[in-house]
Amino acid sequence: MSDHIVIEEAGGTWVVRAGGAVIGESSNALVLREGDLSDVIYFPKDDIATAFLDPTDHESHCPHKGDASYYDIQTKSVSLKNAAWSYESPSQDVARIAGHIAFYPDKATVEQV
Repeated sequence: MSDHIVIEEAGGTWVVRAGGAVIGESSNALVLREGDLSDVIYFPKDDIATAFLDPTDHESHCPHKGDASYYDIQTKSVSLKNAAWSYESPSQDVARIAGHIAFYPDKATVEQV
């Protein structure tokens, strides 16, 4: 693994909310720490209400993690563009985040409960 990326179990129960809706809750979340960046909580897809997520055409590439796919969050009150992302086939060094989704903190609230 890249020496500046650490992935660990997040511990406890984590919730993600957007537009007044609970999008997901998990006791199996991961925390990814990358250099000086803020920690990112990755939720298992099985713990997310994917009915709130619509895949978009937006993509990005990270030299350490691979290619990211993005999702809009659609709730009754709001549509949030490219608010979540996942690495469907991440680099081998960060393979633990496969099957997980992360959320931008300015578009969704992620908190430990």
